[in-house]
Amino acid sequence: MASLTVSLTTAPTDAVRLLIGELEDVLSAEYPPENRHGLPLEAIFQPHVRFFVATLDDAPAGCGGVAFFDGFAEVKRMYVRPAARGQGVARAILARLEAETRAANLAVLRLETGDKQIDALRLYRRYGFTDCAPFGVYLHLPADAIAASIFLEKPVMPL
Repeated sequence: MASLTVSLTTAPTDAVRLLIGELEDVLSAEYPPENRHGLPLEAIFQPHVRFFVATLDDAPAGCGGVAFFDGFAEVKRMYVRPAARGQGVARAILARLEAETRAANLAVLRLETGDKQIDALRLYRRYGFTDCAPFGVYLHLPADAIAASIFLEKPVMPL
């Protein structure tokens, strides 16, 4: 059985740089810059964001963060390497992000993803996320900047 861990990461380690780099490669091949809304590396390690790296048998397998805002939390930079998919990595990361949201006493976890992220959309919906309207910073972007965006949310009961 593979060994899976999800650990809080407080600085841009080599694993973080590798995973975010791979995510950027995927997204830049599918979306123009104006349709990509991921946090830059330096914005991930801010006080209102918790960022996690998943390792599978001690190798970086995926990552994801949660940013806390007034009234909701948002999934940020969620990614699982292709070779690690189907092994529970994404579920483990999402469970940790949901637990962090609950611990922060926020009632809803939201996310923005792209309309071409079919596997991610399937995963999020299977995990209980449903469509919602644009929220937070996305409310202030021009319509063409969010034309490829799908917005999802999941209620999370506070502790």
